[in-house]
Amino acid sequence: MTLRVSIAAALLLGGSITAAFAASDDAAATVAASAQADPAEADASLPRFTPSEADTSDAAEEADAAIAEDLGSGMASWYGTDFAGRKTASGEAFDPGEYTAAHRTLPFGSRVRVSRGGKSVVVRINDRGPFHGNRVIDLSRAAASDLGLVSAGSGQVQLALLD
Repeated sequence: MTLRVSIAAALLLGGSITAAFAASDDAAATVAASAQADPAEADASLPRFTPSEADTSDAAEEADAAIAEDLGSGMASWYGTDFAGRKTASGEAFDPGEYTAAHRTLPFGSRVRVSRGGKSVVVRINDRGPFHGNRVIDLSRAAASDLGLVSAGSGQVQLALLD
């Protein structure tokens, strides 16, 4: 019971949906119900994401964006429809069809090129995580699909922070 209360409090105070996922499916369901009890109170203190022109530019321009920093490689995983509509740590609702990701330390709104096997996508960081194993990034289903990670569940990727 204490774990469920702690997770619920973390989500209400801007926690991550990936943290709830790592705890357990049962606990995550309890947290979701608790967070919906008073959404107006929870929403009032959360930061808001405002799309800019950079977020709506076409993929070709993003693919050519200058690399600000090579972040190295690591394991990526993905999360999808089970979390659709839930609040991310940035305060926006998660949409598995958007090119977004969770990272432990990068600022919200950072754009990261994720590459695997000659394919790459550009994602926007909007959540915290992953909090499972040795993974370095959690991708939305759309991004994972483009990289061929959906059936495998996880895989080795290269990361680059974009300007």
